[in-house]
Amino acid sequence: MKAESEGLLEKAARAIRAAEILLQSGDPENSVGRAYYGLFHTAQALLRARDLKYRKHSSVHAAYGEHFAKTAILDPKYHRWLLAAFNKRLEGDYMSDAHIEVDAAASTIDQAKEFLRTARQWFEAQG
Repeated sequence: MKAESEGLLEKAARAIRAAEILLQSGDPENSVGRAYYGLFHTAQALLRARDLKYRKHSSVHAAYGEHFAKTAILDPKYHRWLLAAFNKRLEGDYMSDAHIEVDAAASTIDQAKEFLRTARQWFEAQG
């Protein structure tokens, strides 16, 4: 695995841990944002394995969809989860009347954990 991919996977793991802490402290709006970054950095790590690097979130979303979801290299649900988490993050970060339910934040954290585990397994299978 490339060092940059490993670094991004570690960054994803830290974001997920931060999401868990925020949720435990009663802050689901910020928790869902950190969980999104867990998904986002995992997608970035996978793209880096293909020598693909993007700066914009929308570019990462599109490239991940093209290279991993549409080809079914990984279950397309991870792409759906990434996009849904992005929308929740935007709501939590930018809407003054945002109300992210605790269950929704917890579900997003669980999705980020599963995506990270799956990505690590994919990297291991690549040798």
